[in-house]
Amino acid sequence: MSPGKPRLATGPSERDETLADLLAHGRFLSGLSSVGVAWPPPSAGAARPGAPGGASAPAVSAGESPGPDPAVALAAIREEIGDCRRCRLASGRKTIVFGQGDPRAELMFVGEAPGSEEDEQGLAFVGRAGQLLTDIIEKGMKMKRSDVWIANVLKCRPPQNRNPEPDEILSCQPFLEAQIRAIRPRVLVGLGKFAAQWLLRTAEPISRIRGRLGERDGIPVMPTYHPAYLLRNPAGKKDVWEDMKAVLRLLGRPVPGED
Repeated sequence: MSPGKPRLATGPSERDETLADLLAHGRFLSGLSSVGVAWPPPSAGAARPGAPGGASAPAVSAGESPGPDPAVALAAIREEIGDCRRCRLASGRKTIVFGQGDPRAELMFVGEAPGSEEDEQGLAFVGRAGQLLTDIIEKGMKMKRSDVWIANVLKCRPPQNRNPEPDEILSCQPFLEAQIRAIRPRVLVGLGKFAAQWLLRTAEPISRIRGRLGERDGIPVMPTYHPAYLLRNPAGKKDVWEDMKAVLRLLGRPVPGED
């Protein structure tokens, strides 16, 4: 996820654009840890690095006292997003993919970005990878997909499904953070490199952090492989199932196949 080389500026406007890109990259990288996932986790009340403007955001703790109605809070967040034009992705997207599920979900999945089918329908994880995620939730974990919340780091589809750029992640970050605060899930699952790195504020590769329980603002985070990766590498399903069993134990739910 390291930024590419900035193009050379040839005029005042291009120089300003280049400087703005470099500042965005710097803000993004400043929120990453060079040493990976901290465990045991820091105090849930600790200041959150990388918050916009350098301010500390309120921590979200599993089991905290009830706040505003999650459905109302999520509706307000969606209204705030509006017809978002905060980054370059707006020019190529068809729909904003806000995420969907139970506003009071105990479990929240976070993926990378919408694909073509998600962009068409405005729903997260509805393509082939989405069907596999549904199977993981319903056939494997014995939960209903409608009982969890599913979202992405980006709300708009990148062109040709390319990787998210740091400034795009920064543009969407406040809204995903607000969704997490509104839902207050007991467990977060990061699906794939970009979601896991964002949730855990680390630059370590998914191959190293997968299955290594971390936390974000007091909420346990399980980083695991993205369903799209599993479609290309079926052998990884065994690792993901081990991760999901750990998630079920965190939720206090029965683990299929275990007495």
